[in-house]
Amino acid sequence: MFLLRRPPRLRPPSLSRILPHLPHQKPTPRSPSRPLFPPLTQTHTPIPRPRWYSSTNKPPNPEDEEIRQRIIPHSRNPYAQDSRSRFGYTPYNNEHYIRLQAARPLEGPSKITTSAVILIATTAGLLFYFANLETVPVSNRTRFNIYDPNSPTLQSVAEMSYKRLLIELQEQGARILPEWDPRTIRVQRVMERLIPFSGMGADQDWEIFVIDAPNQANAFVLPGGKVFVFSGIMNLARSDSALATVLGHEIAHNVAGHFGERLSQDIGKNILLFSLMLLGGVIGLGPLIAGWFGTSLIDITFGNPMSRLQETEADYIGLMMMSEACFDPREAIGFWGAMDVMGRREVARGGVDVPEWASTHPSNANRVKKIQEWLPEAMRKREESDCSTTMSTADAFRRALERGGVAIMGW
Repeated sequence: MFLLRRPPRLRPPSLSRILPHLPHQKPTPRSPSRPLFPPLTQTHTPIPRPRWYSSTNKPPNPEDEEIRQRIIPHSRNPYAQDSRSRFGYTPYNNEHYIRLQAARPLEGPSKITTSAVILIATTAGLLFYFANLETVPVSNRTRFNIYDPNSPTLQSVAEMSYKRLLIELQEQGARILPEWDPRTIRVQRVMERLIPFSGMGADQDWEIFVIDAPNQANAFVLPGGKVFVFSGIMNLARSDSALATVLGHEIAHNVAGHFGERLSQDIGKNILLFSLMLLGGVIGLGPLIAGWFGTSLIDITFGNPMSRLQETEADYIGLMMMSEACFDPREAIGFWGAMDVMGRREVARGGVDVPEWASTHPSNANRVKKIQEWLPEAMRKREESDCSTTMSTADAFRRALERGGVAIMGW
């Protein structure tokens, strides 16, 4: 019979047996006043760590430091270590990496696209401009015009202007003189002689409106043959030749196609004005201020000079037209001289004296000078026409009166 004994209890050896004490040194008991762990209220001040470490002994380059200051703020935690830094690779310390990050391509895709768009738009604009150049009849001036005289767009705009003008005259209480009025008959008589030499009489229906306005000296012709004459102009145009100066000038605007030319110019002016408004918004002036300044600048540098050129062109065409119709072109000098005197009187009464560079029309004095230059050519055209049979009775009577061949008898 066997007896089972309990195995002996194994106890771990004490540290004093494993780690003998150093000579002449005894373990000091833990002081009860010294805590085992520091109190929780005590703050730990971390050792400041540099933001970057130089990989070489040379002093840092100021350009590299500027690049680092631009790159590091974009990191959420500049002190965070990723896998590359744990393995000893720090891209911020690599000079070649920094220079590569700072490098930019000379021409990126966006720059190439912008340059291509600008080049294509400029080329298309130049082609569109040169494709719509034409020569003005009689004066042989080259101008930009995208509207044909018989285009539906131009006719619709002219019809709208005609209806708007009639509404304005009705609102102002203006009275249109009847056909049997002597002033209306006089305008019709002059128009009947001018229209055959305008080149527009065959396919054009003309309508004449004489407005009873003694204090308003004005006349104009709308596209479509709509003639408007204010009766005040007849106080200055005493003869039919003087009235032909005014009507020939207004018909010449239609002959030269100035209405469509002005609409074409408005397109270019609006594009330029829109560009100036965008530029003003970019540089901080504001689109409204830039638009107001741009409108004034465009009118002074482009709009007004072009309008004065068209008026001078209409004076020349109208003078040649009235000469071919056997009117006396010398009467044009007297008419514009009378207009100059009337303008001076208005300024003397407190009116505004607008300088020529800010006006859409040339001054009356300059008009007289131009007509004097064109007068020899106009007289030559009048002599080439067979005016002996087409001369009006009033002109023949006036010439006979000047020669003294007519005796005026009293009743």
